[in-house]
Amino acid sequence: MRLTKAFIPTLKELPADAQVASHKLLVRAGFIRQLSAGIYSVLPLAQRSILTITEIVREEMNRIGAQEFYLPALNPREIWEESGRWSVMGDNMFRLKDRKGADLCLAMTHEEIFTVLARAEVRSYRQLPQTWYQIQTKFRDEPRPKSGLLRVRQFTMKDSYSFDLGKEGLDKSFEDHRQAYVKIFTRCGLKTVQVDAHSGAMGGSGSTEFMVRTDAGEDLIASCEACGYAANTEKARSKIETPDAYAAADGVQLPLEEFATPGVVTIEALQRQPYGVGAKRQLKTLVYMADGKPVIAIVRGDDSLNEAKLQTATGANEVRPAHAEEIPPLMGAKPGSLGGVGLGEKSASGAVRVFLDERLAGLSGMVTGANKDGFHLKNVSITRDLSHAKIVDLRSVVEGEGCPNCGKPLQVGKSLEVGHIFKLGTRYSASMGANILGEDGKETPIVMGSYGIGVERILAAAVELHNDADGIRWPMSIAPYHVAILPLQMQDADVRAAAEKLYAELTAAGVEALLDDRDERAGVKFKDADLIGLPLRIAVGKKGLAEGKVEWKPRTPGSQVELVAIADVLAKVKAAVAEGGGKIR
Repeated sequence: MRLTKAFIPTLKELPADAQVASHKLLVRAGFIRQLSAGIYSVLPLAQRSILTITEIVREEMNRIGAQEFYLPALNPREIWEESGRWSVMGDNMFRLKDRKGADLCLAMTHEEIFTVLARAEVRSYRQLPQTWYQIQTKFRDEPRPKSGLLRVRQFTMKDSYSFDLGKEGLDKSFEDHRQAYVKIFTRCGLKTVQVDAHSGAMGGSGSTEFMVRTDAGEDLIASCEACGYAANTEKARSKIETPDAYAAADGVQLPLEEFATPGVVTIEALQRQPYGVGAKRQLKTLVYMADGKPVIAIVRGDDSLNEAKLQTATGANEVRPAHAEEIPPLMGAKPGSLGGVGLGEKSASGAVRVFLDERLAGLSGMVTGANKDGFHLKNVSITRDLSHAKIVDLRSVVEGEGCPNCGKPLQVGKSLEVGHIFKLGTRYSASMGANILGEDGKETPIVMGSYGIGVERILAAAVELHNDADGIRWPMSIAPYHVAILPLQMQDADVRAAAEKLYAELTAAGVEALLDDRDERAGVKFKDADLIGLPLRIAVGKKGLAEGKVEWKPRTPGSQVELVAIADVLAKVKAAVAEGGGKIR
């Protein structure tokens, strides 16, 4: 491609609203343009890279025996009602009506539709296993679209689904996908971390996320360098510390005692005199609604409740904090004076479940709200006074806490999810009637897995990992072109001719080359080449040409300009492309 004919609208200034590197550089280098919040037009450079990424994904999916489909993005409400997710997806789902008034949605994912196909067409165990996939546009009414391609409302996903007879088959399909994902991300130039993850609205028995460590990410992962443990903080655990001596012994035999705390409605306020109750001795009581039913969550005063863990504990499809007006009728008091003591299995409005963080198990001498405005209780014994609570993992881990496996300090850092694989089990097949006849002639639900990759996220993650002050540094494997050819003096006929000949030879050999044939100063060409970030830069100038050489410079950290004989350029380029995982077309 000649730059004079290409549509590459580079910008001199950074976009004012961009915060992360990939957003800044993909806009400035002419890869994307925003149409509206969370909706982007993909321009030619980005499209070339995206097509290469999808080719890599397709190759690795085909390698594990997956078969490619292309399903409708426009789905009828009835299918999503069958799985129970029409309401679960809430405001995240785009919904519409057709001219006859029928409810439709724009699919966020395709578990339901693939399950319908399996239900209709797969009837016997002899037809299993099956692995089906597609690379297709998905839609999500993202409440906070931002960061360019990282949080959008329309995106491309590779979603695949495995169908097996039993758990053993699912385990194999899950492992096949795990290995395929490792190859895909490695080929795309991404270093990923595999972490235990929360399954959320997808359901199922377990899931693994593939994360890229970057400050541009919004997920937090806890990891241990010593033993390799890694988990999203929605699932991560830490080694439970030995209880404080005062909490373990003080007040074990003392009766509950109510004391006045007028105006005290925060953990911090109760720490101050005249009360002096440390956060570690306080029970933080929070009221949530789980699928519309109230639940109580209790964590230590200095801990934070992890909502994903509460969702897992309750088994609910959706959890949310109770609204202020919902709490007094349930608890008898306003937030700040709440507690689980005496709640038992009943509250003022009926049954309520109480969940207690495992870190609190066995402690005594604790302080909690009395469910009476302006009053608290002291001498609380977890074993005696909260025996009705279910003990589960509820808290978010904190940097420096002990690894649950080896006890060494955990690190907590930001990361970006680029892939997620789920063991769905019979979550969808059972609710939607996707059964098969087993070897014994009896009907049994198909055992399923679901596996997703965000295509544009791979593109953005690559930029997050591979950039510098001058622009993008594309991995060879997914770069829009392999090499930029820069004739430095366009007015010189010999320079033009040499650049044209080199461009023709490389193109004929299957190398993807971009010829900067603009009548611009050398400095402008160098700056644009660095900004766009093609892996190789070949500059043709009068001085080097007099010796039969051109300037060779890889777009990698620390690389220096090297003079290379023109006769050696083709072989050197082909070797560099192969070494970087690119393809000669």
